[in-house]
Amino acid sequence: MSISNQHARPRLIIAGTGSGAGKTTVTLGLMKALARSGMSVQGFKCGPDYIDPTYHTAVTGRASRNLDAWMTSPEYVREAFAKASAGHDISIIEGVMGLYDGKDPLSNTGSTAEIALVTQTPVILVVDVRSMARSAAAIVLGFQQLEPELNIAGVIVNRCGSAGHYSIVKKAIEQMCGIPVVGWLKREEDMSIPERHLGLVPAIERGELEPLFERAADALLEGTDLDAIIAIAKAAPDIEEELIMNHEDISRQKSDPMFTTTRTDVYLESSEDSTSGDCDERRTLSSPVIAVARDAAFNFYYPDNLELLEAAGAGLKYFSPLAGEGIPSEADGIYLGGGFPEEFAALIADNVSFLEGLREAVRSEMPLFAECGGYMVLAETLTNREGLTFNMAGIIPAQVQMQAKRAALGYREARAVEDSFLLKKGEVIRGHEFHYSTMTYQEEGNIPYAYETKGLRGMKQEGYARGNVVAGYTHVHLGSHPGAAGRWVQHCLSYRLRRSGQHI
Repeated sequence: MSISNQHARPRLIIAGTGSGAGKTTVTLGLMKALARSGMSVQGFKCGPDYIDPTYHTAVTGRASRNLDAWMTSPEYVREAFAKASAGHDISIIEGVMGLYDGKDPLSNTGSTAEIALVTQTPVILVVDVRSMARSAAAIVLGFQQLEPELNIAGVIVNRCGSAGHYSIVKKAIEQMCGIPVVGWLKREEDMSIPERHLGLVPAIERGELEPLFERAADALLEGTDLDAIIAIAKAAPDIEEELIMNHEDISRQKSDPMFTTTRTDVYLESSEDSTSGDCDERRTLSSPVIAVARDAAFNFYYPDNLELLEAAGAGLKYFSPLAGEGIPSEADGIYLGGGFPEEFAALIADNVSFLEGLREAVRSEMPLFAECGGYMVLAETLTNREGLTFNMAGIIPAQVQMQAKRAALGYREARAVEDSFLLKKGEVIRGHEFHYSTMTYQEEGNIPYAYETKGLRGMKQEGYARGNVVAGYTHVHLGSHPGAAGRWVQHCLSYRLRRSGQHI
């Protein structure tokens, strides 16, 4: 397939009637089937999720992206989608929870439906039809009527007992709802995608999940009209070219009231009028390096965050603590993302160069940002689910304890308690929490909190901010506050110049 219209963005959202309806199986099977046919597939995920995009990336061979109109904004979502989907034959967006489930039970905020409306993307609704016949039509009809502006363009029914069962359900839905049922999946209990687990990244890297992806594609193709699905995707409205985000357009960033002009921008602009040698020197000085931990223990990063840091002038240097690597010598800042450090605590504890490198970074006032798993590693100790305790970096005077019960889940609006390299006091950045650990501080009444967060259950103080350290359980999306990336990079540049004896 070739795209003759540069504005065309063939696309679909795979949504479910609820969690467990089968949308992930359908999404992965469809992605694999389309890739098999020679199409270039770009994956997306609605909402704040790191696991499903990891599956998408493994199937399509390109990084999947998150789309979230609450953490960022509808305009940001449209621009991010247009940019990432450009040049690909088709985009598949996996929904979150049920089609209308999100942050607010009284609106579409934070839901798959919101992303469908913002991007004008047709929806394929996945319906679990176990033990029902004509009732399936009532379910689909209800989903259509709740939001008339939404384009539910087709249905895939999951967990059918037989071809005869599928025929009954298909006739009922098409008669009452006026949309095609484009396929079905048999009731195969072993066709479930593995739950979130510590071995996800290594298993994908070793190719162990490839048979699962192939089986999902085979199961989907057995009962699904792939041509009909592609036709629905092609019928999506064109995306205007001006929506494509241009991260290199500095003048556009400056028009945003939340954007903070940094000295990095000054260097880049003034170099145009400089001599050749001076220009080279200034460009070198204006590219601070942020070391990013990336392996099976630290792998929860929004691609947008990394790209926004690069757009603000940073160079990113990836390293693996699990492979025994320490902080790269050229680092001017450190980014520790989330992941599963508790499952690799012994390896992390044994990597003396990594832990001592973190301590030295703090002593030298290098900007250090840590989220969730990275936050845990900054504590004094980490006790895993088996009750084994390991020494960590000891930067934060606290102990981390894993527990069987989930400690937090949901969107967060994080307001800075004090000025930091990320936010000014009172500024707000958005993100989410999802973790099974608790952080217990030695002196509960004397904690330099990073944020005051607002979630479904109210307000709380969270994280740790002291000197050039900002850490917390909240996974932030830098796209929710464009100035944050520029400020972070500016502080890394200041550190670099100070270390080299230069002055700003």
